[in-house]
Amino acid sequence: MMTEAVVFDLDGTLLNTIDDLADSMNAALHRMGHAGHAVDVYKGYVGDGVRALVERALPEDAADEVSSCMDLMREEYASRWSTKTQPYDGVPELLDVLRGRGVRLAVLSNKPHRYTLLNIEQYFDPGTFEIVFGERDGVPRKPDPAGALEIASAFGIAPREILYVGDTDTDMQTAVAAEMIPVGVLWGFRSKDELIAHGARFVCSDPSDVVSMLD
Repeated sequence: MMTEAVVFDLDGTLLNTIDDLADSMNAALHRMGHAGHAVDVYKGYVGDGVRALVERALPEDAADEVSSCMDLMREEYASRWSTKTQPYDGVPELLDVLRGRGVRLAVLSNKPHRYTLLNIEQYFDPGTFEIVFGERDGVPRKPDPAGALEIASAFGIAPREILYVGDTDTDMQTAVAAEMIPVGVLWGFRSKDELIAHGARFVCSDPSDVVSMLD
């Protein structure tokens, strides 16, 4: 497969962030007098922005607490966003290979833009990604294709020639809506069945599989 660019999701695709997200959300819940959740539960809660995470984590009868809980979640995450987070095994090597082949790289995440930038700066070499977008004011979050199409336009590459690599239904829906090539990964937060059901054209079990697709 010939491609000149790859767009990556961040959480669950490049970085294993689930422990820091779960610890932060549980700390916020506890401060409000609610029970927390197991880390694995959060794999189904994350991926659609802070509000969606808080709404899913709060008890059903606590809808009036969403805004307050969002503030606490942001406060907790600010103090522990890099405590346990790490790149997935094989991801730095994958990025090195892609860059060595001249493939242009970007990140598109529903994580707040500030923390998307901080995570990329913390865990990856400068210049690895040409474009890094988190959730930004005025730009609809994934699965709306606006951010993905903005990246394609900046690259000057037709969307159909760009791989979109992610680990959730939201990522696959984004790729489909943007008319990019949807590639699901199994080392992240969701299942193969979910990825295929939402449009994954390819599914990878190891980062090296992404390179194999380009050979």
